[in-house]
Parts: sequence; C-alpha cells; structure tokens
Amino acid sequence: MLRWGGNSEAGAPGAGAAVGPVVRDTTLWAALAGAALVWFVGHPDSSVALELVLPLVVLAVAIPGARRWPVAAVFAVNALCALGLAHPVTPANAYVLALAVSACLLGTGPTTTRRALWTFGGCLAIDLALCAVLGVGAVWWYWTLSVLPLALLVPWLFGRYWQARLALVRGGWQRAQLLERQQRLVAEQARLRERTRIAADMHDSLGHELSLIALRAGALELSPTLTGQDRADLGELRAAVADAVGHLRDTVGVLRDDEGDRAATPTAESVEELVDRARDSGVTVGLRREGRPEPPGLSPLVERAVYRVVQESLTNAAKHAPGGAVRVRITHEGGRTEVRVTNMASAAGQLSSARPESGGRGLAGLRERVHVVGGTLRATPYGGGDGDGFEVVATMPDLPRNTGREPAPAQEHASDSGAEPDSESVRQLTAARHRTRLRFAAAFALPGGFGLVALGSAAYAAFQLATCVLRPADFADLQVGRHRAEFAHHLPARQFPYVSDATKSLPRPAGTVCEFYRSNGSLLDQSDVYRLCYAGTRLVAKDVVPGSDGG
Repeated sequence: MLRWGGNSEAGAPGAGAAVGPVVRDTTLWAALAGAALVWFVGHPDSSVALELVLPLVVLAVAIPGARRWPVAAVFAVNALCALGLAHPVTPANAYVLALAVSACLLGTGPTTTRRALWTFGGCLAIDLALCAVLGVGAVWWYWTLSVLPLALLVPWLFGRYWQARLALVRGGWQRAQLLERQQRLVAEQARLRERTRIAADMHDSLGHELSLIALRAGALELSPTLTGQDRADLGELRAAVADAVGHLRDTVGVLRDDEGDRAATPTAESVEELVDRARDSGVTVGLRREGRPEPPGLSPLVERAVYRVVQESLTNAAKHAPGGAVRVRITHEGGRTEVRVTNMASAAGQLSSARPESGGRGLAGLRERVHVVGGTLRATPYGGGDGDGFEVVATMPDLPRNTGREPAPAQEHASDSGAEPDSESVRQLTAARHRTRLRFAAAFALPGGFGLVALGSAAYAAFQLATCVLRPADFADLQVGRHRAEFAHHLPARQFPYVSDATKSLPRPAGTVCEFYRSNGSLLDQSDVYRLCYAGTRLVAKDVVPGSDGG
C-alpha cells in the first residue's frame, strides 16, 4: 500500500531517498488522472477547464503535499467532488475515487482520530452548504449524504486498520529481536554461572583435599622415625601444597563472579563420609546428629548447603588450627536444621591469625549459599573450657524459600522463554493486538452496518424512482380530452415524490390538479419530468419539464 506521511525513507542517503516518494506520487496521480479522463470522455457536455484540467492540477499539488499537510489535501480533493454538485446532469464524478484514496492515506498517517473526524465533518458541512446554495434536487442531496460520507469514512477506517496491522507486525519483529537478545543474555548468564560452579567446586573440593594433604604432611614431620632429610622433604611438600592452595585461590578469583555460587552441583558424598575422610587425614573430629527432618525431608539444596558448611569449616580448622579438636553437631527441629561446627585451639594454644589470601572468599560464598535457601550463617570466635576456638553456626529451613535474589523456577523459565506476563514488551504487544482488533471491527463491521443502512435506503429510493417512470412512448400516446380511466393502465403505480418547488410552481390551467412522473429510472442522472393536469377526471394538459426531477 502506498503511504503518505510515512517516514520509511528517513535516513536514506543522497538523492535515492527522494526517488521512492516521487515515483509513488506520480503513479498515484497517473491512476487518478486516468479515471478522471475516462469519466470525462463519457460526459462530453462537461467543461474541459473546470472538470478536467483544473482538477488534475489540484491533484498534482495535493498528492505530494499530503505528506506534510494531509488534512489540507483531503479538503482540496473534497472541493473537486463539490464541483460535481454544480453539474447540471449528475452529481457523480471520478474525483470521488481520489477522495476515497486521500481518506485512506489519511488513516495510515499520524493524524489523530479526533482531527480526522473534524476534517470529515468540515468537508460534509461544505458539501451540504453548497447543495443548499445551489438548490439541487433530491438525487444531489442523496449523493451528498450517502456516497460522499462513505467515500471519506470507510477508506479512512481501512487505512487505520492497515496502520495498526503494520504496527503489530513491526512490534512482532521487534519482540522477536528482543527475545533473541534475551536468549543471548541468558546464554551468557548460564556461562557465568557455570564458571561460578567450577570455581566453587575447585574451592570447596580441591581446596579441601589440598588442605588435608598439607595437614598430613605437617603431622608426618613430627614423626620420630624420620631422618632430617625426610623432614626437609616433607617441609618442602607442605610448602608446595600451600603454594598450590594459593594458586587455586587465584584461579577461583578469576572464575567466580560477584554473585557467588547459587546453584552448585550436588555431591554424592554424605556429611558422615566427609567427616570420616577428614578423620582419616588426622583431624580430630566428632559428629553428632539430633532429631530427624520433618517429612518430606531435607531439600537437596539444603542438604548441599549443610555439606558445604561442614566441609568449609573443616578446611578452615585444618588451615588455622591444625591439631585442634573439631565438633560437628547437626540438629533438626521444628522444620529447621542447625549446623554448628566448633574447633578448639591447636596444641600450641592459639589459632592462626593469618587470614585467607582470597579475602575470606570461602566464608563469603558459604554465607551466600546459606542465604539463598533462606537461612543465616554466623562465624564468631568461641571461648570454651579447653581454650579459645572458632564456631560456625548455620540455620536453614528444611525446605528453601525464595529470598528474592534467586528467581523461582517458573519465573526463570518464563524469563528464558521471553513470556513474562508483566514485561513491557508483552504489554505493548497486547495493546497493539487490541488496537488492531478494534480497528478491524471499525474498518469492516461499522462500515458494513452503515453500508447496509445506505444500501437499504438506496434500494428504497431506487424502488420509488423505478415505479414512478412513465415511458416516453406511453406519454406520447396520451391524448388531451380523454378520461383518466381510458389510459390508467399506461400510468405508473405511483407519482414522482421528489418534485422541486420550482416545478410545482410552474403555470397550470385554472382549476386543474396535476400529476408528475419521471421519464426514466436513472438514480444519478437528471431526467425530464412529465406533468399531467386534470379537470376532474379529464386530461386537459400534458407538459414536459426538462431536467427538473428535483433540480
């Protein structure tokens, strides 16, 4: 569809930006000019200057000018249609097609509904005022009140529907592009989460193993059966393990993002197996469980968090209090699980004051993990009867709840699929669909109803005009002086109802009553009116009033 007032060429470089509009305007003008020429050839009594040359000049200006002044273009084309109201034979002319095109293009442009309706009302007011000034007949009034409003309203409604449909299509493509960008972002987030998982596993699992190796190497250094060379080798081994732990922390710092690990992969090892493995490595550790989880049991996320709390606490105890006893107590009560890990000072009677080179990344990640499942974590110095120590306490619900920092599975799925019910793109697309449906109804249903009414009224008018036609041959056979009953079978079923006041006021024989009939049944062309005047039942006069069927 050709569009006036569109910006499809905006941003096109050079002279090529102007080629498209010029070609479209020229094509449209040529099509309308061809229709006007065909109509003019069929009406040789029309004025060449007023009804062909002047309208084509107006169209040549109105078509390109409508891109900036669409309302003015509609008024200009409506003025061409108003020329037909002054035509002595018929109100119809080819420029009603140009009026329909201009109204359609007005609907596809940015003009508001209120302004467009005011424009149509102004055009109709001008046409009606012209009909009143010219004193036209019933056919001219019917044309002005039915055909011209339809030529304005129906194409404009279709143009609005077409504009809404194009907006819906553009919105669909924009949403598709948005979904593609969202999918790329989701893939990038998944990649970052995977890096975080790898970092967490390296820190929690491999770091734990290296700490236990360093602990066993330190314990072997104290064996009395070793030579000096063996102790030196073990010292170098323990230092190498410590360096490996440092390098591991650096690697973890590169892989982890700021949000920490929120969805680490599950482990097949239980807390009991973890404690047994630490005990085999030389750590003095005791485990006690109290109570049982309420049905349906611990969530896998909570069970994983319990495991990580115990694992991280044992790792820190091995690094900062080697040789000290560790107590692990897990309590299940009231739908919550408490993990309490307490490590006492080493045999030297004090904890190591060195802080992890990673900046406390282990405890920070642990606190994040516990918070994700809706729990809390506290890590504080501990003073007991056997000397100072350190205590880690984590409290978590048996079934995790959404804390607002992690999207729920349904929400995450909706985000990944781009189907968030409250997203701005969904609201805009829904509004565009709603506008398209309304404009579709306005473009077809409302004009359809209006067209049915107009068609019904046109059919009734056609019936009236067709049943009041006295054929010219029958009129010629009528003889003055005969009684009406002698030729009543040649007369139409009804008289012409739309006789103008000027025709009725024509001189007639005194004391007579006159009847009026049309000479043909044409709806749009002006026809002669036959007048039959009677004195009683005897025909005393018959006259032909040229071209006066309401005009």
